[in-house]
Amino acid sequence: VQLQASGGGAVQAGGSLRLSCAASGRTFSSYCMGWFRQAPGKEREFVAVINWSGGFTDVAASVKGRFTISRDNAKNTAYLQMNSLKPEDTAVYYCAAAPDSSSIRLGVPNYWGQGTLVTVSS
Repeated sequence: VQLQASGGGAVQAGGSLRLSCAASGRTFSSYCMGWFRQAPGKEREFVAVINWSGGFTDVAASVKGRFTISRDNAKNTAYLQMNSLKPEDTAVYYCAAAPDSSSIRLGVPNYWGQGTLVTVSS
């Protein structure tokens, strides 16, 4: 599985962005998808995960109520809708894929996409 993240950019605090993660291959619908982020000088951290059907999602406490993960298996794409953005959300965001959600939640997915930069100004 090859993953291509897009949708990053610069936005003011309180604004919104939607990240996309396009996957290659015909097995996309069998993978759980996730998003991580890495802020300058910090370790990469888990942001959100969604199971293969979209029936299960989980997000980090720091983004709960503001970020939503979703997927469209017909388009082989996962999304991260980010609302009410804060300066502390500034980071490079990475998408990832794994056969199970636990691997993503633990930060050890099978596949990583390249990052897309999100910059939130105050």
